[in-house]
Amino acid sequence: MHFAFRLFSWLIFLCCSINSGISQELIPETSKTDSIAPINHEDVFFEKIMLDGKVSYRNETTGEIISQSKYIELCESDMKSHADHTHHDYWDCERINPYKDVVLPTPFNISFDQTTFTPPVDHDMVITSRFGRRRRGPHRGIDIDLVTGDFVRSILPGKVRFVGYSRGHGKTVVVRHANEIETVYAHLSAYTVRVNDKLTEGQIIGFGGNTGNSRGSHLHLEVRYKGVCIHPEYVFNFDGSNTIVGEDLWVTNGWKSPRLHSSYRKSKVKGLTTEDEAVAFQANEPKYHKVKRGDTLSEIARSYSLRLSEICSLNSISRSSILRIGQMIQIR
Repeated sequence: MHFAFRLFSWLIFLCCSINSGISQELIPETSKTDSIAPINHEDVFFEKIMLDGKVSYRNETTGEIISQSKYIELCESDMKSHADHTHHDYWDCERINPYKDVVLPTPFNISFDQTTFTPPVDHDMVITSRFGRRRRGPHRGIDIDLVTGDFVRSILPGKVRFVGYSRGHGKTVVVRHANEIETVYAHLSAYTVRVNDKLTEGQIIGFGGNTGNSRGSHLHLEVRYKGVCIHPEYVFNFDGSNTIVGEDLWVTNGWKSPRLHSSYRKSKVKGLTTEDEAVAFQANEPKYHKVKRGDTLSEIARSYSLRLSEICSLNSISRSSILRIGQMIQIR
């Protein structure tokens, strides 16, 4: 009798447990919502709930309930998809130029939402070396005279991407602006900003100096777009007007090639404001041959269907001139 009673009690308990499980499955018990997380970034939200003592997720749109493992799987898939299709902004705070694997075809367009800028120094600007060829090699920025300790300011509003030292540039700050243009401020003596700082136009970023590969105190200023150095005077008027050359500018090979300019004199600047204009301009820009071991003037002329006299005239050299490996010979 005692055994029969215990068996009956056990059967009742089992039936109640089964019914309880069924009712929980039909009407899940919802705990306090811990978080609501989007999946696929498409306004699809899942509410965290407790079902049979296990964490589950309910789709707020369809009412579908999925397990925690399924939810994690969806999130991981979404993260991978998002990473595969999101534009890489190359926000690297460890390198001055994180774009070394980027090939940027020309002409390309840069745009501005303002017409003026703030000079990087407080005194009258004196440019001591320009973008172009010079005896020590190509110069990819402009040098502005200053005294060590002078304020150096960001010429546009932006965000600090790099603060650090490099052998050539010395103490350097790189600021990225809204149009993906970056300005590089080199040879500083000290910094006043840190990476990821948001800057207003004209904010002090450091003090002028003579660090790195520098001969006397000055500011080396570069203008870059996705790693490509652009002639700063093609973009900004450093004549005291503090104006931007154009709100829409097209950059051709010539405006990113120091060998087409001289660092000792000012280049003639004409802003290219349409793609058609830039394509036509680029088609007429000079072209060069880089001298390799064994090259001769006669062979270079023949390979480009030119007369030797034409090569000599283009480069202001004589037929007997000795070529150097790496020398650039104009062939058009």
